[in-house]
Amino acid sequence: MGRGTLRIYLGAAPGVGKTYAMLSEAHRRVGRGTDCVIGFVAHHDRPRTLALLDGLELIEPLGGPDGDGGTPQTPEMDVEAVLARRPAVALVDELAHTNAPGARNAKRWQDVEELLAAGISVISTVNIQHLESLGDVVEAITGVRQQETVPDEVVRRADQIELVDMSPQALRRRLAHGNVYQSDKVDAALSNYFRPGNLTALRELALLWTADRADEYLQKYRGEHNIRSTWQARERIVVGLTGGPEGRTLIRRAARMAAKGSGSEILAVYIARRDGGLTTASPKELALQRTLVEDLGGTFHHVIGDDIPSALLEFARGVNATQIVLGSSRRKSWQYVFGPGVGATVARESTPDLDVHIVTHEEVGQGRGLPVARGARLGRSRILWGWFIAVCGPALLAIVLSSLDHGPGLANDVLLFLSLTVGAALVGGLLPALASAALCSALLNFYFTPPTRTLTISDPENIVAIVISFAVAVSVASVVAARRTHQAARLRAESEILSFLAGSVLRGATTLDALLERVRETFAMESVALLEREDDRTPWTCAGSVGPRPLERPEDADVDMPVGDHMALALCGRVLPAEDRRVLAAFAAQAAVVLDRQRLQDEADQARRLAEGNRIRTALLAAVSHDLRTPLAAIKASVTSLRSDDVAWSEQDEAELLESIEHGADRLDHLVGNLLDMSRLQTGTVTPLIREIDLDEVVPMALGGVPEGSAQLDIPETLPMVAVDPGLLERSVANVVENAVKYAPAGAPVLVAASALGDRVELRVMDRGPGVPDDAKDRIFAPFQRYGDAPRGAGVGLGLAVARGFAEAMGGTLNAEDTPGGGLTMVLTLRAVTGPRAGARTVLPAQVTS
Repeated sequence: MGRGTLRIYLGAAPGVGKTYAMLSEAHRRVGRGTDCVIGFVAHHDRPRTLALLDGLELIEPLGGPDGDGGTPQTPEMDVEAVLARRPAVALVDELAHTNAPGARNAKRWQDVEELLAAGISVISTVNIQHLESLGDVVEAITGVRQQETVPDEVVRRADQIELVDMSPQALRRRLAHGNVYQSDKVDAALSNYFRPGNLTALRELALLWTADRADEYLQKYRGEHNIRSTWQARERIVVGLTGGPEGRTLIRRAARMAAKGSGSEILAVYIARRDGGLTTASPKELALQRTLVEDLGGTFHHVIGDDIPSALLEFARGVNATQIVLGSSRRKSWQYVFGPGVGATVARESTPDLDVHIVTHEEVGQGRGLPVARGARLGRSRILWGWFIAVCGPALLAIVLSSLDHGPGLANDVLLFLSLTVGAALVGGLLPALASAALCSALLNFYFTPPTRTLTISDPENIVAIVISFAVAVSVASVVAARRTHQAARLRAESEILSFLAGSVLRGATTLDALLERVRETFAMESVALLEREDDRTPWTCAGSVGPRPLERPEDADVDMPVGDHMALALCGRVLPAEDRRVLAAFAAQAAVVLDRQRLQDEADQARRLAEGNRIRTALLAAVSHDLRTPLAAIKASVTSLRSDDVAWSEQDEAELLESIEHGADRLDHLVGNLLDMSRLQTGTVTPLIREIDLDEVVPMALGGVPEGSAQLDIPETLPMVAVDPGLLERSVANVVENAVKYAPAGAPVLVAASALGDRVELRVMDRGPGVPDDAKDRIFAPFQRYGDAPRGAGVGLGLAVARGFAEAMGGTLNAEDTPGGGLTMVLTLRAVTGPRAGARTVLPAQVTS
């Protein structure tokens, strides 16, 4: 049986009509004879949604009284019942929902995956704010952190994604009419989460995300049907890079063009020749341009192609680009004799639906070669020796040849002078060689070509000999100079690459995939892989790979560089010259180091998690073995005494024993409550229900657990309201006050005072106890930590950890300061409610569901 299909209705916010659309689709399918059932639906008692349930089969959800017969549990989908029913289509609402503890799966999307694997098609719903990758963005927009999320990949894999869209104004009207929430929550919802700005931003997120998915489907369709022409569904700007410094100008110009149209996309592409080697482009410049493109929201691509214009156009058509941005040619005027250039060729061969922009820059006409400083070509001593050979050598040779009665002949004289020119070119480079060629030609003409002592030449053959001598000298000098330039450019590229490797070693920030991608770009390869094996008899395994062609053995690669006995860096694309293998060896060694570092980091993280788990288990065992048993022992002793038949207890004795039982039960309840609260904090299941309240409504109740007179309150009535969860705030303040009372000396009550500071409200709990040194102020908030000589039985060290966790869950902070004059002050900072004091108003929970 094949896998079922998944259809998702995506909305920007609760109330846009996702569930309504899902149920309407179910009615259409049932009308066509499809076996369709409701696995789970969250109707939220909305009348129109409830009306659509009629006529659809409903699988009863799990839920009911808890184990003690108390409040009903949250209903959950009965996955087993749906699998047993095996319908063709199941409706499963709220894909991002977190299942109750003890459920078959932790998340509802995992339930859906199980149904799909069983061949059952699923129709589901999800809001854009529940996508995992958008959590930070949604929090920045709405101020609410979504606790229930679904991985993006789960939604991306859906066979169909349909956007249920509604304008912010229409949604607010629907909300005001009571079609989304109950009437007592409408005002709070409209003034908080459902503000027009929030809804507009969420709607834009939903539209853009859906547009990206539609674009993926479009690219897939074009690839399957081999469509090469451009469909201008959205603006895509391709920037052609050469590796020269003008690339940054082109990228910024393309970014300005993209900013003029919403949804535009920038794709920078560098096309390298297969035989380019290390000197085709500056590795440092390409790295800077890659960073710039990514900072501007674009993507960087590295393509191999021998024909640059054809490869660029092929790439642009493959990504369905609408515009190409190229720089004006850097070639000098005379170099145009070799062809029209990349820009002109791309403009000529592009189709009418692909615009080509030629952008001017400062490097126009400066030459295509890589800039190499003059001093980098030859040392100063070599240049001086070159000029000495070029000037003094011909003069000395002329004197020696003139002193001979019978010279070697004009042909040999030409060869001797030519050898000096070649020597000057080899030692000093181009300019000394040109000077030597000119001087040697003049001396040959004046002293050795008949008629001598004149600049005239009687024999045309001698003219040809001198011209050829001068031409050969210039050619040799040019070749030597070009070779020196190439060597200098290559040395510069190698130095940049080795500098990058050294920097990555020091920073430890380069991942294996990034390093392999750098190898592929540097050597213009198609694919690069790092292969390893345990010994000579075991097969090779791939530790990391980039490129379209995966490599499984070094024998399958065009180039392989061994790293030790059982590791090799394999490259596919072309055969490297021997001079490139030195740099490749450095890359290979670094790849092995990066791989070892990643594995060591993984092992360290795992060891850290195990150590933390062992520490918590040890601390919990200590708490259970002593701190929890102490109140139990007191309760047990008191109960045993009361049940004793051989002792006649007075009413006062019985009252004391009952008080001891109550005190022990309270301590036990407090300890167990802190343990459960810390468990909730560590698993991320604390969901604050934010309300606007006055501090004096909550703080006095938090002092109920301390002896009367041990704490004093100072909360002005003029304080602004705070946006908090009352229950979490009460627990947080109670833990802080109880901790302060525990360490406060007798007769020095703890002061609990509040004050306003800008858009925050500070609640300070000050005691006159021994205080805490600065280096221990952070450690006292760690779980199972008790500072100093706290007696056993004084708690398990969770009170302050729970208090800080609850404060941060509400968007506040809890820190420790010194009390002036001695002692410790706990500062609880909360978010104040701006605007007029309109009384306590309920707002939406931090976790919003449709």
